Amino acid sequence: MSTPSELVRRHAATLAAVAREAPVVDLACGRGRNALALARAGVAVLGLDRSAEHLDALCRAARAESLPVRALRADLETAPHPPLARGRLGALLVCRYLHRPLAPVLAKLLRPGGWLLYETFTLDQRELGYGPRNPDFLLEPGELPRIFAELEVVEHWEGLDESGERPAALARLVARRPPSSV
Repeated sequence: MSTPSELVRRHAATLAAVAREAPVVDLACGRGRNALALARAGVAVLGLDRSAEHLDALCRAARAESLPVRALRADLETAPHPPLARGRLGALLVCRYLHRPLAPVLAKLLRPGGWLLYETFTLDQRELGYGPRNPDFLLEPGELPRIFAELEVVEHWEGLDESGERPAALARLVARRPPSSV
């Protein structure tokens, strides 16, 4: 999949503004469809993933276009915390990845006023015949804002997204860490 998320496309200008002040991280970035799209828009991005192969592909693509992308390898499901400084990120992007125990940690990585853009599959994805089937990797209705309850919800949407190569049952959340939070 090479088309960036519709969520990323719509919020690229916000992420570009944030990147001037603080790091932008694409968590579980895979081969970098979103990181590369943001970098093409002038956003310096750190892509984090557990797959060395995927990160190599991301770095090769970024070098080929002289894009501002760095890569960091980490397994988010076995390490107690992502190798990122708490309270420092200007934005955190998570697309098509869900590991519920990380949610409280991810919110704390954002600096005050920092943005979270999150998109992943809902239980309705099973009806489409591809993608994750395990409920551990699928959101219940209305779950995404609940697992990030400490953040201020700017936008929340759930439904069938037909903007990519294949339709997908997704939930999207755009949220901010309150500016006065510590």
